[in-house]
Amino acid sequence: MSLRYICRSDQLANGGDGIEFDVRIDDEVLPAFALRYQSVVYAYINRCSHMNLGLNFMHRNFFDLSTVNLICSTHGALYDPATGACRAGPCDGRGLQPLKTQELEGRVMLSPNSKVTLYMKEQ
Repeated sequence: MSLRYICRSDQLANGGDGIEFDVRIDDEVLPAFALRYQSVVYAYINRCSHMNLGLNFMHRNFFDLSTVNLICSTHGALYDPATGACRAGPCDGRGLQPLKTQELEGRVMLSPNSKVTLYMKEQ
């Protein structure tokens, strides 16, 4: 499978807003997001491990006020932006599901595997 375009690299600032997109895992379409933390792009399935809810409170905002943690806006679970690991709160040690990305020639790309592909809605 080939790499799939998510966004331009310059759309992701350190500790800034993320980009939302959808992926297909097996037969399920799931929301996902990509963001930049300490100059590296990370992507995750947008589901809090505590409850099946998206993390972001406001469109594309996934960081807490310190921009050191990802935060579930519903119950306050905190996650490590670089690993998705639970840091505190009701996530009880369960982390986020990571997605593999690469940056190539100013573009952020999803690295699909046999179970994950970028989902494109039909026009």
